[in-house]
Amino acid sequence: MKMMEGYRGFLGLLVSALLLGFLSVIFTLIWVLHYREGLGWDGGAPEFNWHPVLIVTGFVFIQGLAIIVYRLPWTWKCSKLLMKSIHAGLNAVALILAIIGVVAVFDFHDAKNIPNMYSLHSWIGLVAVILYAAQLLLGFIIFLLPFAPLALRAILMPIHVYSGLLIFGTVIATVLMGVTEKLIFALKNPAYKDLPPEGIFVNTLGILVLVFGTIVFWIVTRPQWQRPKEPNAKFLQPNGSTPEGNDYSVTGDFGNVDKSDVDSEATRKRNLKLDEAGQRSTM
Repeated sequence: MKMMEGYRGFLGLLVSALLLGFLSVIFTLIWVLHYREGLGWDGGAPEFNWHPVLIVTGFVFIQGLAIIVYRLPWTWKCSKLLMKSIHAGLNAVALILAIIGVVAVFDFHDAKNIPNMYSLHSWIGLVAVILYAAQLLLGFIIFLLPFAPLALRAILMPIHVYSGLLIFGTVIATVLMGVTEKLIFALKNPAYKDLPPEGIFVNTLGILVLVFGTIVFWIVTRPQWQRPKEPNAKFLQPNGSTPEGNDYSVTGDFGNVDKSDVDSEATRKRNLKLDEAGQRSTM
């Protein structure tokens, strides 16, 4: 296995990200269990508390893991198809948790006759969930199933990568808005502006989430930490051509296609030719 450049730095940042993400989840649980009214599903405040827990756990921590999973050097010997499946699976879990968290808020608001969708936090949050669902669905159809043409994959890959990072950054910003909004509404005596213990604790949670997101962005944007090129794969230009003499693949998650993409496309074309031949022979 090819040795990763700057392996120690990567390992230190990876451990830091895992620790910060885990602490973010623990801090959120402590917040709702110790400072708020716990967890429940009866239309009251405990039901609302599922919202921050599930959003931080799924939409922040698990989504962050899904983004950096390609960077793990221990998986470089695994097939790209397997890594795509893990990436999609983590994102699917994150989406399910986010949807349940959103349902908890709407159910709580309806039970308490509180208007829905009036704050900037709610607007951006709902848009992020919808875009995330669209990103996951299109990613599954285009990059995981073996039906999309390689030229289309090559064109859409940079957009897929950019939109994924944009959604993740939007989620981080939305979480910070949400916890601030909650503290302003919930803390009355003493007020949020008086820096009560709960306010300081949740502000610390916000910093943990922000730093976690920052490290994820740093890890995933370092070219030296990309999945290495696979031999025996052809580089595909966005126009669908392969430059002469270049028998190599582009880098894993930020590249266009790899060996598994080429193999699946070739298999699909062979099956199509066999079907056509069979149809002619029976005519």
